[in-house]
Amino acid sequence: MENIEITSVSSRGQVVIPQSLRDKLKIREGEKFVVIGEDNTIILKKLGMPSFSGIDKLLKKTRDFAKKKGIKESDIEEAVKQIRKK
Repeated sequence: MENIEITSVSSRGQVVIPQSLRDKLKIREGEKFVVIGEDNTIILKKLGMPSFSGIDKLLKKTRDFAKKKGIKESDIEEAVKQIRKK
């Protein structure tokens, strides 16, 4: 992947990512980045949305476990209230 562009830093410390790279990397307004700096090198790593694949299976297992243990919704609400008091 060789995409070399030149940009500059504004008086507020902002750096413009050239449009061609934003398009290629599908960078949209408001996206978040991790910034890593060492010596004279700065790396921007785009943060992605975590995958929620398998969440339905995990929720079903959790509900089945709670049902097997006799845990009711009111039990969970009470436990949350107790924790929030601390």
